Amino acid sequence: MHPQILRIGLLISVSLYFMGCSTLPPGSDYPKQRSVMTLAPDATRLGQRIESATRQHAGQSGFRMISVGVDGFLMRLEAINAAERTLDLQYYIFHGDESGRLLTEALVRAADRGVQVRILVDDGETEAGDEQVFTLHAHSNIEIRVYNPWAYRGHRKMLRRLEFLLHHSRLDYRMHNKLLVADNTVALVGGRNIGDQYFQIDPESQFADDDVFVAGPLVPQLSGTFDEFWNSTLAIPTAAFARPGSIAQSRPAAHQEMIRKAGFDYEGKLARGQPFDDLVSGKTSLVWAAALVACDSPEKKKVLEGERAGSLMYQSVAQAIGQARTELLMITPYLIPSRGELNLLDERQAQGARVAILTNSLESAPDLSAHSGYAHYRKPLLLHGIELYEVRAQLDSVRGSGQSARISSYGTYALHGKLLVFDRSRVYIGSMNFDRRSHHLNTEIGLIIDSPELSQQVAARFRSMTQPESAYAVALQPASSTRSARLVWRTREGDLDTELTSEPARSHWQKFKVHLLSLLPLDGEL
Repeated sequence: MHPQILRIGLLISVSLYFMGCSTLPPGSDYPKQRSVMTLAPDATRLGQRIESATRQHAGQSGFRMISVGVDGFLMRLEAINAAERTLDLQYYIFHGDESGRLLTEALVRAADRGVQVRILVDDGETEAGDEQVFTLHAHSNIEIRVYNPWAYRGHRKMLRRLEFLLHHSRLDYRMHNKLLVADNTVALVGGRNIGDQYFQIDPESQFADDDVFVAGPLVPQLSGTFDEFWNSTLAIPTAAFARPGSIAQSRPAAHQEMIRKAGFDYEGKLARGQPFDDLVSGKTSLVWAAALVACDSPEKKKVLEGERAGSLMYQSVAQAIGQARTELLMITPYLIPSRGELNLLDERQAQGARVAILTNSLESAPDLSAHSGYAHYRKPLLLHGIELYEVRAQLDSVRGSGQSARISSYGTYALHGKLLVFDRSRVYIGSMNFDRRSHHLNTEIGLIIDSPELSQQVAARFRSMTQPESAYAVALQPASSTRSARLVWRTREGDLDTELTSEPARSHWQKFKVHLLSLLPLDGEL
């Protein structure tokens, strides 16, 4: 027998042995200590600076939208650098690319000066090289836990797929949350993971996304959600499966070159403490408002099945949608609504509210299976009078895109933000997509903020991102019957208004793959 076949057979046998048949993740019996955030928000210099502003806005918290990709990176780096006592990070993805390594090294420096660091990362899409963050558990001031980890720790796709098939029910359930809290005083919540593409500096892929900076009484509530996940049975210490090792050194010069190519004054902003220090010092004003933390319980699946009490964030979002009377604006990269969710949107439109949605086009789609599911819903949405826009991969205008003209010239733009605006008076921002996976298979977190000012800002971003130079307006071509009506994509290329009767795509092969996927009953997984 061929040696390669023998090796693969051995790998499969070993993997099957370690996978076992447990419904709990591997390492669930590894001893771990329960911990919760007890730091008083005003116990640090950072907290004291925020406290003076908080006293002037009794009961409210301060917010600032972070829509520029590189600012999302700088906010995280500067928050880590400013922390004195504690740092909590919770992410679906923490890549080991240049930005991921720079943030990892900042975390080590924080731990070296005595900051207690807790990092919780999901294991669903861990790639080769991402384990660089796991090595930090050797540091006495850093704890790392992995949410619902795989038994197989390698990166052979065949073995990952095999384990997924054997443990589909458990491994299909993921933690999609994105949260950073510094000194129990300031936080970042939104849709961005850790990685170059999420900060819009990678020529091969840029994700338009948003975070919101939070200061004030809402932050301890966010810390409480972190504690709940940190102490859940699905959060496994990396010491259960990862060996301590030295931290791989990043290449700052290479990263600065990437930032330079992206067209941003990275070093200048960092030297000036922008944007983080400007917010904390009051040089840049915050928007003060009341807000609701909407968050799933760590074991959301059991809550959905009625086995356990807990919170489900979609209930809060659905209630806010149902209360919209004049307008509902939605930004979501993935759009695969259930029948109930379609009815919810139809009711808003039937009662006279404008409903407008921005999502990915096929040419910008990061996930072809998700696009194949979405394609089924375009006609029903349009037939009910809902406006539908799809972002272009190649932008003729970067207004509202979150990135520079230089990085946009690569034509690899995609949407990743998750935002809702209700009647220009309330806004949702968080990690939840408007799809089945977010509602049933992923845990999510977000905020619903009662603020006309922030709502107007997000509405302006929606307007910029849906301009003809940046997006396709999807419509139905007039026809003798709704069944024979065909989709058209309207946009502007240069000074010319254009109407396409064939779906914009990168290639015929991309269209073919989506067509095949659309024949499969995948909606419940998307």
